[in-house]
Amino acid sequence: MGNRRLRMGQYNRLQVVKRLDFGIYLDGYEDEILVPTRYVPEGVEIGDYLDVFVYRDSEDRVIATTLEPYGTVGEFAYLTVNAVTSSGVFMDWGLPKDLFVPFKQQRDNMLVGKSFLVFIHLDSQTDRIVASAKIERFLDEDISELKEGMEVELLPFEYTDLGIKALINQRYLGVLYHGEVFKAIDLGKPTKGYIKKIRDDLKIDVSLVEQSYNRISDSKAGLYQKLEAEGGFLPFTDKSDPALIHKTFGMSKKDFKKAIGGLFKEGKIRLEADGIHKV
Repeated sequence: MGNRRLRMGQYNRLQVVKRLDFGIYLDGYEDEILVPTRYVPEGVEIGDYLDVFVYRDSEDRVIATTLEPYGTVGEFAYLTVNAVTSSGVFMDWGLPKDLFVPFKQQRDNMLVGKSFLVFIHLDSQTDRIVASAKIERFLDEDISELKEGMEVELLPFEYTDLGIKALINQRYLGVLYHGEVFKAIDLGKPTKGYIKKIRDDLKIDVSLVEQSYNRISDSKAGLYQKLEAEGGFLPFTDKSDPALIHKTFGMSKKDFKKAIGGLFKEGKIRLEADGIHKV
């Protein structure tokens, strides 16, 4: 069938055809592919099939491993820089050979120990696995499948003045604004989120809180109910900690501020330096 069936930089299910002292060989369709002994599962026999990740080692030989990299070809991954050279940087992706980011695909200040979101792909000229930190060119421009209120997977990856940039469903770029953050965020760790707003310029706002059409009305009602239950006073202001607001009222700080603003306009509360008072 030829090497075109072998998916470089991805997982392949290949058959064991030979066992030697230093490892086993798999049927790679045109060539046999080595799996070094330290990566061979116990009890594997000739004729068995293994799910392996196929890549090139430091000597540019095609090799297979049962190790799981932090990302495969065609995926985004949040990786840490291990080394910086004049030709590019090398990032830890969970394999003995680091992942190379060519100089022209770097972003500024890619220093050792710092982590970045990169896209893993095959270099069209060398067929080697490389990565790019210039992620915008690899994002999906068609966002028609996204709807406001939709649950999505977020991968937060970079702090900005406005908030946190987040990858949406491994395909799109969104922003999680500071006012929507009510818990500790680990960059590079996937978390559940929601599409809050799709702007006219097609930029996407995301939230950690499930969205609903009557969210602000619900927030106002819940806050006022809490105010009455606490005897007409709540020691909260617009400067209160977002995490404490979410723990107490179950809403983001942004929704909290909208709720107290709405109640104030309706004449139901007055706002003092010490907190919220029922009128």
